[in-house]
Amino acid sequence: MSIIETFSYYLSYPFVQYALIVGVLIALCSSLFGVSLVLKRFSFIGDGLSHVAFGAMAIATVLNFSMQTPFIMIITIIAAVLLLRTGQNTKIKGDAAVAMFSVGSLAIGYLLMNVFSTSTNVSGDVCSTLFGSTTLLTLTKSEVVVCIIMSLLVVGFYIFFYNCIFAVTFDENFMKATGLKAEIYNLFIAVITAIIIVLAMKLVGSLLISALLIFPALSAMRVMVSFKGVVIYSAILSVLGALVGIVLSILFSTPVGATVVVMDILIFLINNFIAVFKRA
Repeated sequence: MSIIETFSYYLSYPFVQYALIVGVLIALCSSLFGVSLVLKRFSFIGDGLSHVAFGAMAIATVLNFSMQTPFIMIITIIAAVLLLRTGQNTKIKGDAAVAMFSVGSLAIGYLLMNVFSTSTNVSGDVCSTLFGSTTLLTLTKSEVVVCIIMSLLVVGFYIFFYNCIFAVTFDENFMKATGLKAEIYNLFIAVITAIIIVLAMKLVGSLLISALLIFPALSAMRVMVSFKGVVIYSAILSVLGALVGIVLSILFSTPVGATVVVMDILIFLINNFIAVFKRA
């Protein structure tokens, strides 16, 4: 009863409400496109773009930009386009391109924050950016509004182009045969993944973002057999993991990002057990 009362007390604060809203929206968006990324074996793109976002954030911090989020989003989207184009180059394979962008951006970002940062706690700033904020107080009302708008656009795009996303996920050759350009929808998926990653940086950090894309999708695939079933179940599991993780982080003062990821891991293990039980 005391835990419920404590959570009710915290829930009256705007920063807790902001965290819950942003957490649910990010979890929903990441789960939708995470399924396609996993099925297309593009899971690594989330990790690469998250490191690019870290490098862009370091540049924005050093240059003291007042509007950091739009700058980071533009740089990450450009990187997503370049990553897709570079991955199609026969001389540079997709996994090599991701590794090149990932390691390079991470190194440049860390170097800039150490050399040019005016902060007295550079290590703390880097750790907070990589693994998520240790406090929920960092979310502002403007960031929540941006997250709501972008999340609505992402979900709307997914619903409107669901059939095309389904086709490009499973059979690009058939899609091309019907006259649709698979490259455009692959580009859309990469760009929207970049948007989701930038939105999620405040919550889970750049190193943990891939978990939001991968774990709910893998959990749903262990139980469901149809694409639509996997997408819906993945969204439910992702939102549940985000909600429970944020609530636990509030009650027990644990890092938000790490707590949410641990919940996603537990959900995966539970669904893995369910899958084994169903086959028995």
